[in-house]
Amino acid sequence: MTTLQDIFSPEGPFARAIDGYCVRAQQVEMAERIAQAIKENSVFIAEAGTGTGKTFAYLVPALRSSGKVIVSTGTKTLQDQLFNKDLPMVRDILRAPAQIALLKGRANYVCHYHLHNALGEGRFLSREDAADARRIATFARVSQSGDKAECLDVNENSPVWQQVTSTRDNCLGQECPNYKECFVMQARKVAMAADLVVVNHHLFFADVMLRDEGMAELLPACNTVIFDEAHQLPEVASLFFGDSISTAQVLDLVRDARTEGLAHARDCLDLPVAGKTAEKAARDLRLAVGVDAGRFSAAQLREKPEFEVALSAVIAGLESFAAILETQAERAEGLEKCWQRAGELLERLRLWQTPQASTYVYWGEAFSQSLQLNATPLDVAGIFSKQMGGHPRAWIFTSATLAVQGKFHHYCSELGLGEPPSACWQSPFDYARQAVLYAPLGMPEPNDWRFTEAVVEAAWPAVQAAPGGTFFLCTSLRAMRRTRELLQEKIDAAGLEIPLLVQGEGSKNDLLQRFRFHGAAILVGSQSFWEGVDVRGEALSLVVIDKIPFAPPDDPVLSARIDEMKKQGRNAFIEYQLPRAVINVKQGAGRLIRDEGDRGVLMICDPRMLSKPYGRKVWQSLPPMQRTKELRTVLDFFAAAT
Repeated sequence: MTTLQDIFSPEGPFARAIDGYCVRAQQVEMAERIAQAIKENSVFIAEAGTGTGKTFAYLVPALRSSGKVIVSTGTKTLQDQLFNKDLPMVRDILRAPAQIALLKGRANYVCHYHLHNALGEGRFLSREDAADARRIATFARVSQSGDKAECLDVNENSPVWQQVTSTRDNCLGQECPNYKECFVMQARKVAMAADLVVVNHHLFFADVMLRDEGMAELLPACNTVIFDEAHQLPEVASLFFGDSISTAQVLDLVRDARTEGLAHARDCLDLPVAGKTAEKAARDLRLAVGVDAGRFSAAQLREKPEFEVALSAVIAGLESFAAILETQAERAEGLEKCWQRAGELLERLRLWQTPQASTYVYWGEAFSQSLQLNATPLDVAGIFSKQMGGHPRAWIFTSATLAVQGKFHHYCSELGLGEPPSACWQSPFDYARQAVLYAPLGMPEPNDWRFTEAVVEAAWPAVQAAPGGTFFLCTSLRAMRRTRELLQEKIDAAGLEIPLLVQGEGSKNDLLQRFRFHGAAILVGSQSFWEGVDVRGEALSLVVIDKIPFAPPDDPVLSARIDEMKKQGRNAFIEYQLPRAVINVKQGAGRLIRDEGDRGVLMICDPRMLSKPYGRKVWQSLPPMQRTKELRTVLDFFAAAT
């Protein structure tokens, strides 16, 4: 039988199939450890630095195993790349007979039932929306998958997608008249029959952990679960092991009930009236917390004079609406489903009036058009470890950023993994030659009102000297907007023609394409650009991070977790806040060097990295780049590259 050493060898199938292929000892070792964990049905944690080739390192043993494998990714972008590019390539190279499948959440597939209703009702806000709906209808007629990512004629952010896809709330299931042609059910059937299924973390937790009907069979049937981008799991697990209710769900319910009523209960004149009352109450609840978006603890929400009254009004409006829906439920499956949804929403809203569990944090998040009320578990370790029990299977956790100074204690503690076998493989890149880590001296404290001005001032000489483009990674939206203003002033004053791209002014993919195409642009981003971004070559020569990305201490979930750890006599900063910040810094730093030919400078402007004892942990967790505090070293490094 061919060994993993043979497969990854200079004479092996990868070397024959891929131009420029080179053997990486880290990749072979990682593949062997994963193969061993699969064979033993055990847990294994692997941090693999950028360039290690971790995707092939887990796909090869996964495809060679005899059981069913689920691979879960952190983003749908990586999910698509894995399924459409990496997985078919490895399968073909290995000549593996495995059947593979891609599975996403319901909202990613066109729903024939809701598409038909949307076209019949014709309530679109613009001509472009109506045209999008017709394009989607054409796509649905010819598509095999119904995956909206394949509908290239309609923007992924088009508001029409909400009207023509289903959710867990409004899916009619087996009662749907279009059940036999349902794209979601077809995708699940293919997934059930496949040897390897690619999902994403959100779907894994929403549909597998919560035992959503039809998907629950996937986990019991599988022998191996592989989490790529596993550093995201604690956050996603917190989201799905908790509970949430949004005013948007009330508005969606009223919209769906209105559509069903027009089709099956036109004579029930009370239904649209009650719907409008519930709709107004939901909008008033959003307004009750103020105009600004933000996060609020339950106590902060209750301090707002109108909140309790507005919450009671939503409950009363939904009670009346549900009572009318009940009288019409027998007339159509859609109306019955709306009645059931109204009851579920009421149940969750009433829990918010009298919160019970002390192991949960109750908090709200206000968006521009909606308010979401959440109950988040203080600790997911016990819940997650329980989910891993039962049927014996292998659990593989891998990412480029899981460890803090080579240790996995923080990560294992968050997910209740105990002390499983683990390994840390450094990147094969020659960081000492390829990169410089620059920590400028004389920076003000991060809470100084002049800090963002000081960051741009300190970074500008490096921006001008860099042979390629620059990323500014900011820790807040306010800092991002101010950085953009200051950079525009610098560009105008110098009479330069440098494209200045900013998060939010276009889709993430569009901004990155423009950034790569120009080759010497500046991109200013916040959280969404800290990870999952791959820009190779000279197009990205400088990454500027303004601050160590500690979560804001007034965040209601973080604040509650800190209080709980203090009650237990633990140091929340050292055990929880700092490790998370270190992992986030490592993610941001990972944007810079993406292959053996890259060169660049990572500039971290936070003076605490030099002045505080904990700054050493951040410093030592970063790749072994040449370290400097002098601008001259940076300028000389860039000069040598030109």
